Amino acid sequence: MIKIQFPDGNVKEFEAGVTGLDIAKSISPKLAKEVLAVSVNGETWDLTRPIVKDAEIKLYTWDDEEGKHAFWHSSAHLMAEALQQLYPNTKFGIGPAIENGFYYDIEPGDGVVLTDKDLESIEKKMLELARQKEEYCRIDVSKKEALEHFNALHETYKVELINDLEDGKITYYRQGSFTDLCRGPHLPDTSYIKAIKLTSLAGAYWRGNEHNKMLTRIYGITFPKQKMLEEWIVLMEEAKQRDHRKIGKEMELFTFSQSVGAGLPMWLPKGAMLRDRLEAFLRKVQKKYGYQQVITPHIGNVNLYKTSGHYQKYGKDSFQVITTPQEGEEFMLKPMNCPHHCEIFKFKPRSYKDLPLRFAEFGTVYRYEQSGELHGLTRVRGFTQDDAHLFCTPDQLKEEFKKVIDIIFTIFKALDFEDFTAQVSLRDPNNREKYIGTDENWEKAERAIIEAAAEKGLKTTVELGEAAFYGPKLDFMVKDAIGRKWQLGTIQVDYNLPERFELEYTGADNQKHRPVMIHRAPFGSMERFVAVLIEHTGGKFPLWLAPDQAVVMPISEKYNEYAEKLSELLNNSDIRTVLDDRNEKIGRKIRDNELKKIPYLLIVGENEMNSQTVSVRRQGQGDMGAMPVEEFIKKINEEVNSQLQTIYNY
Repeated sequence: MIKIQFPDGNVKEFEAGVTGLDIAKSISPKLAKEVLAVSVNGETWDLTRPIVKDAEIKLYTWDDEEGKHAFWHSSAHLMAEALQQLYPNTKFGIGPAIENGFYYDIEPGDGVVLTDKDLESIEKKMLELARQKEEYCRIDVSKKEALEHFNALHETYKVELINDLEDGKITYYRQGSFTDLCRGPHLPDTSYIKAIKLTSLAGAYWRGNEHNKMLTRIYGITFPKQKMLEEWIVLMEEAKQRDHRKIGKEMELFTFSQSVGAGLPMWLPKGAMLRDRLEAFLRKVQKKYGYQQVITPHIGNVNLYKTSGHYQKYGKDSFQVITTPQEGEEFMLKPMNCPHHCEIFKFKPRSYKDLPLRFAEFGTVYRYEQSGELHGLTRVRGFTQDDAHLFCTPDQLKEEFKKVIDIIFTIFKALDFEDFTAQVSLRDPNNREKYIGTDENWEKAERAIIEAAAEKGLKTTVELGEAAFYGPKLDFMVKDAIGRKWQLGTIQVDYNLPERFELEYTGADNQKHRPVMIHRAPFGSMERFVAVLIEHTGGKFPLWLAPDQAVVMPISEKYNEYAEKLSELLNNSDIRTVLDDRNEKIGRKIRDNELKKIPYLLIVGENEMNSQTVSVRRQGQGDMGAMPVEEFIKKINEEVNSQLQTIYNY
């Protein structure tokens, strides 16, 4: 008999060899139908894998990320089996689960070029195989056996992967006629997969290296019920309408140019005004918390980033080193702001009385993203971080950390991000060479984050291996208006860069001490934050933030003069107003300006001109009737002031 401990602390005895599925059946038939995977001592396993010694377990269903991961990973294998039957000479790369679904990278072979038209036939074959209830069988193999098997099949990509693996830790998974190199976990059998949608095709370099062969990547998503797929399709249609690239073009917020370079956004006047207001908002919040603005160059000597460790860790993801006519002098486009802020700290001797010091900068940084990974504003090569670095004593650390959490709360409240969780990102305990610094400093930093989050009452999850190379962090995961999850805002504790830069302050004991450093970016980057904000709001920004708050539309040219004077009056009253005096019918003007998401549409004709009024339409609410101009001005200013008061008094 073995002892099984459940998440609530209860312990039950089972015979050795019991499976997660057996345990679920012992609890209830309903749970047994819903469970998809099991955690055994913190490691996710197949439901059918025998548990042979005492263990702590947790059962995962579709409501858990781990459950979805097992479901979608199994679906990737099912798609591979379908591809193998439809295109027998296909070579397979990797097929992981991702945040929403799965993909498989393949080389179809025999000159086959897959197109979107082929996806439907692959879906049909997958459903046919799923109904056969093929079991996913886990098989331990030696490295020699694995190499012999995949060499015989001429699976060059699998052979390359096996060569990187440690003998004794290699497993296959087999279902039906398909065998794959895989660690798992997987579903018990294919019948769990009831609804399938293959979503797109893309090119992907093998192992993400642009010097390797371009493979075909097939994306898909699956569900345990057909109704869930139908709901997802509706959601995707809504997401398409909210796409920040589409709305950004309609609202004239930003653009890209191949002449300038891929992944380098240019902010148009309305987008620049939007960004300016976001920056002004954060500056005002930061001022309340004692931050000081700094400005640093767009480049830095390469030795700066070698000292910080960024060159060693991220050199390949940065742009090439810039050389100068002076021999041996090398610079880099700035990949991070923190080394520059460390040098600002070193500008003069510091005392414990000076701390905490809080340096903030809207600093533009540059990373070389592969062209295939660029995506609108969410994945770019040049972006501006709302960066700040706090230098404090160890005793001040937790309190400063909690104040940063308060700033993030203020931002989320102001922009209606009400549904969020916090992720505590820690070191991978099995791969510590990825990180710099001592175990002692890491443990202190991790403890400070966990305690601060608990004291602020945050709902947290813990993710191993997601820490920055210099320290653990707290990442905020936000759900938008249609339920998608985004990572917005991060706070990191760092004992290591102060060591590497030899930062010091004089303590009350008149001795030299190292400060602790907090890295924080509530928005993350201005580009990505604006993209998420556009998709969250559908471009319908709160009135205080909207690029244009009102548009004046004369119903014919006869009223252009009145419309022009009205537009000037509103702008002089701090209401951002545009004039649409095109020679178009009023219905067309209304449609066009609603597409631009302008909150207030003001229609003027003979009645309005004679009575010095405006006819008001509110975006999404329709006709509000006519009102005197002064009354409209008062209404708008009261609405904006009310919004701002709520924000700043939060």
